[in-house]
Amino acid sequence: MPKDTTFPARCETGAASVPMSRRMRIRAATLAEIKTIARNLLSAHGPGGVSLRAIAREMGMTAPALYRYFSSLDDLLLALRAEFFAELSAQITDASGRLPADDVDGRLLAALRAFRSWALANRAEFILLFGPRDEPFTTTEPHCAALQHEKQRFAAIFLSLFNRLLEEGRVPLPDTASFSPELRAQLHLFARDAGFAGANATEGALRVLTACWVRLYGLVCMEVFRSMPFTVGDLEPLFEAELCDVLTSIGVRYRAPHS
Repeated sequence: MPKDTTFPARCETGAASVPMSRRMRIRAATLAEIKTIARNLLSAHGPGGVSLRAIAREMGMTAPALYRYFSSLDDLLLALRAEFFAELSAQITDASGRLPADDVDGRLLAALRAFRSWALANRAEFILLFGPRDEPFTTTEPHCAALQHEKQRFAAIFLSLFNRLLEEGRVPLPDTASFSPELRAQLHLFARDAGFAGANATEGALRVLTACWVRLYGLVCMEVFRSMPFTVGDLEPLFEAELCDVLTSIGVRYRAPHS
C-alpha cells in the first residue's frame, strides 16, 4: 500500500541539528510529493507506468521542472528502491526485534516471515526491487551509493543472524574441494555485493547461505510474481514447510507461527 513520504523539519550537521530553512523545507516537501506520486503510479501500473511526465501532470508542474529534483527517471526509481529497501529492513528489524537477543532461531524465523509479508503487501515495490529489467539503470553516483548502502543494510539483518549460527558451530559446511573456479568466483561476488566478510565468510559458508537464500527467496518471488506453474492456492503452508526444511538443515529449531 502506498505510504506518504515524510520529511524532517530539522537537518543534522555533524554533532548538532539545526532548523531547516524555508527553501530546504519546500524542497523536502516537493521531493516527498514526487516520491509519493511515483509510488502511487507504481502500485497502480507497475514500473512501466511511472514517468516524469505523469508525475509532473499530477503535481501541476512541467516535466523539465522535475529535473531540478531528479536528473532522470532512473534516478527517481533508484531513490525509490533505496527507500523501499529501508522500509523493508525496518519491518524485518521490528519483527525480529520483538524477540530476545539470544533467541537467534526465533529472530531468523521472524525475519524471514516479515520479508514474505512485506513482499506480499507491497508487490509492486517488491517487483521494482527484485524484478527483471530490460536495460540496466543509468544514474548518478549518489543514487547508486544510497541504494548499495540500503541493500547492504537489508542483507546485514540476515547475515548477522547466519553469522551467529556459524559462530555456534550449528551449520554443517560442505567440502569445497569440488567447487569449480566459476562457482568460487560467484560466491565471492555474492559476498562482496552483500557485504559479508570476515573469518566466517568461507566458501563453504557462502555455499550454504546462497542455497538457503535461493530456496526461500525463490519461493517468495514465485508467489509475488504469481508464477507457480500449477494452482496451489495459498502458499503459506508450502513456505512454512520450506522454512522448516531449510532452517533445520542449518541447525535452527523451527517453530510454527504463533507457537
